[in-house]
Amino acid sequence: MRLTDTLSGEKKPLLPIDPAGGVRMYVCGLTPYSRAHVGHALKAVVFDVLRRFLEWRGHRVRHVENFTDIDDKLIERANALGVSIADLAAEHIEDYLANLHRLNVLPATVYPRVTEFIPEIVAFIEGLVARGHAYEAGGDVYFRVRSWPAYGKLSHRRIDELKAGARVDPLERKEDPLDFALWKAAKPGEPSWPSPWGPGRPGWHIECSVMAYHTLGEQIDIHGGGADLIFPHHENEIAQTEALTGKPFASIWVHNALLQLSGEKMSKSLGNVVSIGEALDRWGPDAFRTFVLQSHYRTPATFSEEAMEAARAGAERLREAALAPAPPGPPLELPLAALRERFTAAMEDDLNTPRALAVLFELARDINRGRAEGRDTAAAQGLLRELAGVLGLTLQEPPRRRQDAAPFIDLLVEVRSALRAAKQYALADHIRARLGELGIELQDTPEGTTWREA
Repeated sequence: MRLTDTLSGEKKPLLPIDPAGGVRMYVCGLTPYSRAHVGHALKAVVFDVLRRFLEWRGHRVRHVENFTDIDDKLIERANALGVSIADLAAEHIEDYLANLHRLNVLPATVYPRVTEFIPEIVAFIEGLVARGHAYEAGGDVYFRVRSWPAYGKLSHRRIDELKAGARVDPLERKEDPLDFALWKAAKPGEPSWPSPWGPGRPGWHIECSVMAYHTLGEQIDIHGGGADLIFPHHENEIAQTEALTGKPFASIWVHNALLQLSGEKMSKSLGNVVSIGEALDRWGPDAFRTFVLQSHYRTPATFSEEAMEAARAGAERLREAALAPAPPGPPLELPLAALRERFTAAMEDDLNTPRALAVLFELARDINRGRAEGRDTAAAQGLLRELAGVLGLTLQEPPRRRQDAAPFIDLLVEVRSALRAAKQYALADHIRARLGELGIELQDTPEGTTWREA
C-alpha cells in the first residue's frame, strides 16, 4: 500500500517498522470542550477505513487516538458553564464514543487522556531540557526551536519566514518568538500538577508526543489527523520527539482535508457546525460514510443537504442489491476475482475510496441486472457485502421513523426547554416521559438538550 506522506509530499509504501508488531497508527483526537461535529466524524471514518482495509489485508493494527482533557478551551468552557473540567470532558468523550459506535467506527486499541500521563510528560520535558532543546523561564518551559535545524520540514516552511509572522505575548518570557510552550506555570483557578519548575500543566503539543511514545514506542508507522494540525501541532510534535529520541518519529504523515459547510471550512469558532448525532439522526451511518467515501480523503468535501440526500440514495442502492433474495436460477457470471483486485488496487493507491466505491456500485448494478434476468446472484452479493464491510458500511436500513419524525421531536424539545425556563416542570417532565415511551431518550447537557433513539 502507498499513502501520500505530507512530509515528503510523495506517495510512500507502507512498510511497518516492526512487521511482527503490526502497523502502529496514532491519530490526533478531540479536545472535548463541546459536542463533536461532522468534521470530526469525517476524520474518524477516514482512519477507520484505513484500519479496516489494512486488517482485511492481514495486518494487525494498533490504533491509538487521544483525548486532550486539559486545555485552555476546556478550562474557559467549564468556567463559563460552572461545571468541573473533568465532568465536561467526560460528558463530551462519552457522547463522541457513543456516536462513533453508531457510525460503525471500530474502537481504537487505546484512548489515552492527557491527565493520565502527567509524570511521563514531565520526564519527557526534563529530557529535552537536559539536551539543551528546552529551557525554563519563570515557571514556564519552552522548546528552543532554533536548536532543531529541521524545524518546518513537515509544513515546508523556513524558520526565517516563520519568524517574520511570529508574535509574543507580553507575559511570555521566550528567548525567541518561535519557541513554544512545553509546560505552563499554574494560574489561579486552573488545575495544576507538581514539576521541577513549579506547579503547572502541559502545553498542547508535548501531550501527543508523550502519549504516542508511551503507547506505541519511539517510532510509529502512521501519524494521522486533520490538515489543520500540520502546523503548528504536528510540526512541533516532530521537533520535540526527534530532538529527544534522535530518530524519525513517523514513517508516514497522513492528513485528511477539512470538511466544508456551504463552501466554508467547518469550525466551532464560526458557529456553523452540525453535531455527529444530528447528522446520524437524520441520515443514518451508511449515508454519512458514503458521503465521506465519495471524495478522496485529501480532497475537501462539502457537507450539504443535497450531498447527504444523494449519499443516502446511494447507500440504499447498495443495501438493496446486497440483501435482496437471490433468484434460484442459473448463476450470474461475473469476473468477481477481477472486481476484488480492482477494489484492492484502488485502496492500495493512497486509499482511493471513490474508485473503490465505484466497484461496489458496479457490482450492485450487475446484481440488479442478474436478478431481473432470474439469475442466482448469491456469489456477487457475497462479494458486495464483503467489500462493503471493508468500507465500514453496515448495509442496514436507516431508522426511517426517527428521520421522518426528527423535525417534530426537535419542536417538542424546544417546547420542553421553554417550559423548564418558565418553571413549568410538571409539563416538561410529561413531554420527556411520553417521548421516552416512544423510544426517544432526552439528554440534558450544559449546552442544551439533545435526543437520540433509545
